[in-house]
Amino acid sequence: MFAPKQYQILHNTDQEADIVIINTCGFIGDAKEESIDTILAYAQQRKANQIKKLVVMGCLSQRYKKYLEEEIHEVDAFFGVDQLKEVAAMILQEELINIPEQYKRNLSTPAHYAYLKISEGCDRKCSFCAIPLIRGKHVSVPEDVLIKEARELAASGVKELILIAQDLTYYGIDLTGRRMIVSLIEDLAEIDGIEWIRLQYAYPAGFPEELIDLIATHPKVCNYLDMPLQHINSDILKSMKRGLDGGHTRELVSKIRQGIPDLAFRTTFIVGYPGETKEMFEELCDFVREMRFERMGVFAYSAEEDTSAFDLGDEVPDEIKQERVEMLMAIQQDIALEHNQQKIGSIQKVLIDCKEGEYYIGRTQYDSPEVDNEVIVLGKQSLEIGEFYDLRITAAESFDLYAERVG
Repeated sequence: MFAPKQYQILHNTDQEADIVIINTCGFIGDAKEESIDTILAYAQQRKANQIKKLVVMGCLSQRYKKYLEEEIHEVDAFFGVDQLKEVAAMILQEELINIPEQYKRNLSTPAHYAYLKISEGCDRKCSFCAIPLIRGKHVSVPEDVLIKEARELAASGVKELILIAQDLTYYGIDLTGRRMIVSLIEDLAEIDGIEWIRLQYAYPAGFPEELIDLIATHPKVCNYLDMPLQHINSDILKSMKRGLDGGHTRELVSKIRQGIPDLAFRTTFIVGYPGETKEMFEELCDFVREMRFERMGVFAYSAEEDTSAFDLGDEVPDEIKQERVEMLMAIQQDIALEHNQQKIGSIQKVLIDCKEGEYYIGRTQYDSPEVDNEVIVLGKQSLEIGEFYDLRITAAESFDLYAERVG
């Protein structure tokens, strides 16, 4: 979000503000519920004149704008996913053809890392996913635009770029007819000041194998890959329209593991998909035990209107879905603890994100902000936020490491 001089952008919800902008998610049921609850909470403040304007934007209002307008009258305006200029025009009360050049990006993250969205939308046809309905077809951001933004971020103090997209490895297909993700990363890595480049949301089908060599050998590319696999049972994967069966999925994971021995592999799975039997779920559990992913998340299947899976029905009871989520995460918790315990005594390069009470909180190259492990360091060590340090790991839990400064 840009910040005109007459406005101060606040990201902390407990701070008072005249205008509240809620950026919503409409991807799965839990996210939609959280978005609705947030809108309703601020709608009460708008009704009581505690705030002057309430604006809702993003995926939920893109998908359900008419319904929201009919049901929540306290909201001043609803905008979709590609209407940032319209939001700005409403606040400034003037027409904007383009966002003025002098309005630089205002980070909602700490100043030393930033997300860089390299494309929007998705051409995949995954049966459970509403993203193409909300975001449309895949559109790559031209490389010169990305390089310019990355240089500006680096000049402002950003040291870590986290590349994101609905389908990261598809980058460039619509621009040149070929995948350009490797050349993009190589060019971004040339920018002075950028020390870490992290990759999130790689699609397994059609994964470019040259990316394996880049991650394994380039000093600025983190040994980290986020690849949502969603399941391992071939019948489920076929129904999900994922483009790979269970055997090819195993082969891909093994090839990536062999090519990048020091990799933190993050993935996600969906349980309770229509037709998922107890045996299919047990196959998934066995796969997780076999592959021993460093990072993993699990979602209960959410039936989304207008997706092809919606017509299959939602036959797995909610209590069974939740039970399977907890069972799979229990398996992963033990695996994660074993991975972390192996790091005790090692020296790790850690980026310090913040200080909370008596402790500094940082991350290794193997961890993305907010979703992965944190490295906890006693505050008496006097570290600088946004700086890298070599730290010795002294203790480990399933999702946290404890460290001290070397020397």
